[in-house]
This record gives sequence, C-alpha cells and structure tokens, in this order.
Amino acid sequence: MTTHQRTIAAVIVSTSSAAGHRKDLVAPHIAELAHHLGYHCREPLIIPDGQSVGVELSRILAHSPPEVILTSGGTGVTADDMTPEHTSPLLDKQLPGVMEALRAHGRTKTPLAALSRGVAGVGGSTVIINLPGSPRAVAEAGEVLSELLPHLCDQVADIRPSDTWGGTHHE
Repeated sequence: MTTHQRTIAAVIVSTSSAAGHRKDLVAPHIAELAHHLGYHCREPLIIPDGQSVGVELSRILAHSPPEVILTSGGTGVTADDMTPEHTSPLLDKQLPGVMEALRAHGRTKTPLAALSRGVAGVGGSTVIINLPGSPRAVAEAGEVLSELLPHLCDQVADIRPSDTWGGTHHE
C-alpha cells in the first residue's frame, strides 16, 4: 500500500486582504496545523467575500481536490459574510458536530465564538470546514482539528483498521 501525504488547501476570505489593503495573518496558522498533522499545505488562496467563495471552492473541487479545505472568514453577520451560504451547496454530507466542537472550544476562550455561522461537511472526497477570519480563532480551531482531521480523513477515504473502528476486533 502506498502512503500519500494528505493536503490542506487554505482559502482566506477577506475583501481587504484580497485587495492588498491588509496583510493576511490567518494562513500561517493553517500551515502550522498542516505541518503538525504531517499534511502538505497549499499556498493560500486569498479571495474577496461573497460569491467568489462558491466559485473558487467549486474550481478547487473540480480541478485538484485536496483532502481538506479550510476557509477562513465570511462567517459573521455582515452583509457580505456569505461563506456558509456558498459552501453548503457543495457539501454532500453535513458535519454539524465539527462546528459544535469548534464553537464550544472557542467559547472557553471568548463568548464571541458563538457568533460564527461556519459549516462543515464533505463534498466529494474533500472535507470542507469554514473557520472565522480571526487569526486567534483559527489557531484555537487548530487545537480541535488536530484531533479530528486524521480520523475524519480516514473515514472519508474509507480506511478502516479493524482494531480501531467499532470496538471489536475480528480475526
């Protein structure tokens, strides 16, 4: 069996960063998570808020789907915060528990974590998770995702070691 290094694609959703008005501070936290997991991290894609989210996620999924796409930004309630709305149609299966875990962990640091409207799920063979646009929130999300992503990616890839799934070992 050949081992293949899993890949995370970072999609930074920030109109001001996409226009060059503000330096992105989030992508390094996603790269750090990838490194911690032993995954490859693609160069971040920095796009404006709004409709470009659905366009770019669809393009990534159609042309070079990674195992994981982490978006950052566009999960709040301002008029152009539309990342969840453009992500949801691309998901074959929703993973609400992932977002519940991220928000619960974030709430131990700040009550503002409850305001994130991000979604998580699987589109094709890719796990897609919407994270807030704050570098601190992304770093804190990494604390949770470092525990969840390896097992989640195994499930999506249908890797089932008999001694770790289901609690029963069959010989």
